Amino acid sequence: MNLDSIDRALKTGERLSREQALFLFEEAPLEWLREQADAKRIELHGSAAFYNRNIHFEPTNKCVYACKFCAFARRPDQTPEEGAWDHTLADLGAILDRYPDGALTEVHITGGVHPDRGVEYGEELCRFVLERKPGIHIKAFTAVEVAFFARKSGLTIEQALARLKQAGLGSLPGGGAEIFAPEVRRKIAGGKAPAHQWLEIHETAHRIGLKSNATMLYGHLEARSDRVDHMERLRDLQDRTGGFMSFIPLRYRNENNALSHLPEVPPDEDFRTFAVARLFLDNIPHLKAYWVMLGVGQACRSLHWGVDDLDGTVDDSTRIYSMAGAEDKNPSLTSERLRELIAAEGREPVERDSLYRRV
Repeated sequence: MNLDSIDRALKTGERLSREQALFLFEEAPLEWLREQADAKRIELHGSAAFYNRNIHFEPTNKCVYACKFCAFARRPDQTPEEGAWDHTLADLGAILDRYPDGALTEVHITGGVHPDRGVEYGEELCRFVLERKPGIHIKAFTAVEVAFFARKSGLTIEQALARLKQAGLGSLPGGGAEIFAPEVRRKIAGGKAPAHQWLEIHETAHRIGLKSNATMLYGHLEARSDRVDHMERLRDLQDRTGGFMSFIPLRYRNENNALSHLPEVPPDEDFRTFAVARLFLDNIPHLKAYWVMLGVGQACRSLHWGVDDLDGTVDDSTRIYSMAGAEDKNPSLTSERLRELIAAEGREPVERDSLYRRV
């Protein structure tokens, strides 16, 4: 195995094997990877770089799980003085009312897994959002939340998803995937929905007409081979359903959690991971750099490493990464600023909706 053979495979459209992907992680020069990933990105999307107008709503950070990488969650018995919160529908309404009609195209709802909340709570949230902002797209509830909703309400996964869809759910985010490798997942997220269940929930969502995204948390206890394994499982599922819209590698941040002794990966490892993902995931159309997690500068630079999407405006509406040490403690960008940043990288700014249709 060598770069020449992989180069020939890429030029002829041959699918990369997991062995080839690991070789790229371990052996490929960074500039070679950048050129290959950038060429693939241009083949798929030309010069376009996408963004949307979105906000996040995190109803609670009380959670039945205690993932070691998480700085966001609090125990269900903790108080506001201890950093726990439970937002009400009135709180959500006040947030939505700050935006004139048409100012947003998406509300992204994820949070802790609250012990008292089943699918009925998810339905209530979706209906409330659509009553307040008719026509907005609701991207909500990680597979981990959906699994708990179903169990709490005594439903199958398909029944829970169908009810949420009926209430207005438009698509699923990719959160909760973390890393699929069983031993590593047990160490960092013991007790949380296992890999096979995460994949089953997204496969079920795709089958009933809900698109979704996929994530991977990297830079903690996993090996590069675990990243390849994770991406291969996503690629296999995408072959069956075609329901994933984008893949989002999420960089582990090491403040205020049980793994804080681990150093964060250097910036080149971000670029290497994005580039290998773009070349290996030949059936997932979009590759997203979540600027809230990476930092604005690193996310913009990733547009030369296979990335074609920067997420959205966010508007200081998420705490998950700022609590873990992300650069932007109050993450917010205007549409105008996103367009400026994208143009400065020589790309064409393109506003999209949540299903990647150009606005």
